[in-house]
Amino acid sequence: MKQPITLQVNQNTYDIEAEPRRTLADALREDCGLTGTHLGCEHGVCGACTVIVDGDPMRACLMFAVQAEGRAIRTVEGLAAGATLHPLQQAFIDHHALQCGFCTAGFLMLATSLIERADPPDDQELLDALSSNLCRCTGYKNIVNAVRAASVALRQR
Repeated sequence: MKQPITLQVNQNTYDIEAEPRRTLADALREDCGLTGTHLGCEHGVCGACTVIVDGDPMRACLMFAVQAEGRAIRTVEGLAAGATLHPLQQAFIDHHALQCGFCTAGFLMLATSLIERADPPDDQELLDALSSNLCRCTGYKNIVNAVRAASVALRQR
Protein backbone atom coordinates (compact mmCIF):
# COMPACT_ATOMS: atom_id res chain seq x y z
CA MET A 1 0.00 0.00 0.00
CA LYS A 2 1.40 3.37 -1.01
CA GLN A 3 1.95 6.03 1.60
CA PRO A 4 2.58 9.74 1.18
CA ILE A 5 6.15 10.88 1.80
CA THR A 6 8.04 14.10 1.26
CA LEU A 7 11.56 14.03 -0.12
CA GLN A 8 13.94 16.98 0.07
CA VAL A 9 16.13 16.66 -3.00
CA ASN A 10 18.58 19.33 -4.15
CA GLN A 11 16.74 21.81 -1.91
CA ASN A 12 13.44 21.07 -3.64
CA THR A 13 10.42 19.37 -2.09
CA TYR A 14 8.80 16.37 -3.74
CA ASP A 15 5.53 15.07 -2.32
CA ILE A 16 5.13 11.54 -3.62
CA GLU A 17 3.36 8.33 -2.78
CA ALA A 18 5.50 5.23 -2.45
CA GLU A 19 5.16 1.68 -1.29
CA PRO A 20 7.37 0.99 1.75
CA ARG A 21 9.61 -1.31 -0.33
CA ARG A 22 10.25 1.26 -3.10
CA THR A 23 13.91 2.16 -3.31
CA LEU A 24 15.14 5.71 -3.12
CA ALA A 25 16.71 5.21 -6.57
CA ASP A 26 13.37 4.29 -8.11
CA ALA A 27 11.59 7.15 -6.34
CA LEU A 28 14.17 9.68 -7.53
CA ARG A 29 14.00 8.47 -11.11
CA GLU A 30 10.33 7.70 -11.52
CA ASP A 31 8.53 9.92 -9.01
CA CYS A 32 10.83 12.95 -8.94
CA GLY A 33 11.96 12.83 -12.57
CA LEU A 34 15.64 12.94 -11.57
CA THR A 35 17.11 10.38 -13.92
CA GLY A 36 20.76 11.22 -13.34
CA THR A 37 20.88 8.59 -10.61
CA HIS A 38 21.56 5.40 -12.55
CA LEU A 39 20.69 1.85 -11.63
CA GLY A 40 23.37 -0.71 -12.38
CA CYS A 41 23.60 -3.80 -10.24
CA GLU A 42 20.77 -2.93 -7.82
CA HIS A 43 22.76 -4.71 -5.08
CA GLY A 44 24.92 -1.82 -3.82
CA VAL A 45 28.06 -3.09 -5.53
CA CYS A 46 28.62 -0.84 -8.57
CA GLY A 47 27.98 2.62 -7.08
CA ALA A 48 26.17 4.03 -10.14
CA CYS A 49 23.24 5.03 -7.90
CA THR A 50 25.32 6.90 -5.31
CA VAL A 51 23.64 10.03 -3.92
CA ILE A 52 24.44 12.14 -0.86
CA VAL A 53 22.09 11.81 2.10
CA ASP A 54 22.69 14.17 5.02
CA GLY A 55 26.24 14.72 3.80
CA ASP A 56 27.18 11.06 3.39
CA PRO A 57 27.38 8.99 0.22
CA MET A 58 24.61 6.42 0.04
CA ARG A 59 23.69 3.72 -2.44
CA ALA A 60 20.18 4.75 -3.45
CA CYS A 61 19.37 1.19 -4.52
CA LEU A 62 19.88 0.00 -0.94
CA MET A 63 17.79 2.66 0.78
CA PHE A 64 14.03 2.76 0.84
CA ALA A 65 12.40 6.04 -0.13
CA VAL A 66 10.50 6.09 3.17
CA GLN A 67 13.85 6.02 5.01
CA ALA A 68 14.88 9.20 3.20
CA GLU A 69 11.92 11.27 4.36
CA GLY A 70 13.09 14.34 6.29
CA ARG A 71 16.69 13.94 5.16
CA ALA A 72 18.67 16.21 2.83
CA ILE A 73 19.30 14.39 -0.45
CA ARG A 74 21.67 15.58 -3.19
CA THR A 75 21.76 14.08 -6.64
CA VAL A 76 23.94 14.83 -9.63
CA GLU A 77 21.27 17.24 -10.90
CA GLY A 78 22.02 19.44 -7.88
CA LEU A 79 25.73 19.91 -8.51
CA ALA A 80 25.74 22.59 -11.21
CA ALA A 81 24.50 26.10 -10.47
CA GLY A 82 22.51 26.79 -13.61
CA ALA A 83 24.95 26.76 -16.52
CA THR A 84 27.96 26.88 -14.19
CA LEU A 85 29.36 23.43 -13.60
CA HIS A 86 30.50 22.28 -10.17
CA PRO A 87 34.34 22.18 -10.07
CA LEU A 88 34.18 18.40 -9.98
CA GLN A 89 32.05 18.24 -13.12
CA GLN A 90 34.47 20.56 -14.88
CA ALA A 91 37.42 18.48 -13.70
CA PHE A 92 35.83 15.32 -15.11
CA ILE A 93 35.63 17.06 -18.49
CA ASP A 94 39.12 18.57 -18.28
CA HIS A 95 40.75 15.27 -17.26
CA HIS A 96 38.78 13.03 -19.62
CA ALA A 97 37.35 11.10 -16.68
CA LEU A 98 34.31 9.74 -18.48
CA GLN A 99 33.48 7.78 -21.57
CA CYS A 100 30.06 6.14 -21.70
CA GLY A 101 28.94 8.16 -18.66
CA PHE A 102 26.92 5.43 -16.96
CA CYS A 103 29.01 5.43 -13.78
CA THR A 104 29.77 9.16 -13.84
CA ALA A 105 26.92 10.41 -11.65
CA GLY A 106 27.80 7.90 -8.94
CA PHE A 107 31.48 8.86 -9.04
CA LEU A 108 30.59 12.57 -8.99
CA MET A 109 28.41 12.19 -5.91
CA LEU A 110 30.88 9.95 -4.08
CA ALA A 111 33.72 12.36 -4.84
CA THR A 112 31.63 15.41 -3.91
CA SER A 113 31.00 13.95 -0.48
CA LEU A 114 34.75 13.48 -0.06
CA ILE A 115 36.10 16.78 -1.33
CA GLU A 116 33.50 19.03 0.29
CA ARG A 117 34.47 17.86 3.75
CA ALA A 118 36.40 20.18 6.06
CA ASP A 119 39.44 17.88 5.89
CA PRO A 120 40.30 16.95 2.30
CA PRO A 121 41.09 13.28 1.75
CA ASP A 122 44.70 12.21 1.45
CA ASP A 123 45.67 10.06 -1.53
CA GLN A 124 45.12 6.74 0.21
CA GLU A 125 41.72 7.77 1.54
CA LEU A 126 40.76 9.02 -1.91
CA LEU A 127 41.82 5.78 -3.60
CA ASP A 128 40.07 3.65 -0.98
CA ALA A 129 36.81 5.57 -1.36
CA LEU A 130 36.82 5.72 -5.16
CA SER A 131 37.58 2.00 -5.39
CA SER A 132 34.07 1.33 -4.07
CA ASN A 133 32.55 2.41 -7.41
CA LEU A 134 32.96 0.55 -10.67
CA CYS A 135 33.74 1.85 -14.14
CA ARG A 136 33.90 -0.40 -17.18
CA CYS A 137 35.39 2.05 -19.67
CA THR A 138 37.75 4.75 -18.43
CA GLY A 139 40.13 3.03 -16.16
CA TYR A 140 40.43 4.90 -12.93
CA LYS A 141 43.51 7.08 -13.42
CA ASN A 142 41.65 9.98 -15.03
CA ILE A 143 38.85 9.79 -12.46
CA VAL A 144 41.38 10.02 -9.62
CA ASN A 145 43.19 12.88 -11.37
CA ALA A 146 39.90 14.74 -11.84
CA VAL A 147 38.93 14.37 -8.19
CA ARG A 148 42.37 15.55 -7.04
CA ALA A 149 42.15 18.60 -9.33
CA ALA A 150 38.64 19.45 -8.16
CA SER A 151 39.70 19.14 -4.54
CA VAL A 152 42.44 21.72 -5.15
CA ALA A 153 40.03 23.99 -7.07
CA LEU A 154 37.50 23.92 -4.24
CA ARG A 155 40.20 24.76 -1.66
CA GLN A 156 41.28 27.77 -3.73
CA ARG A 157 37.76 29.23 -3.85
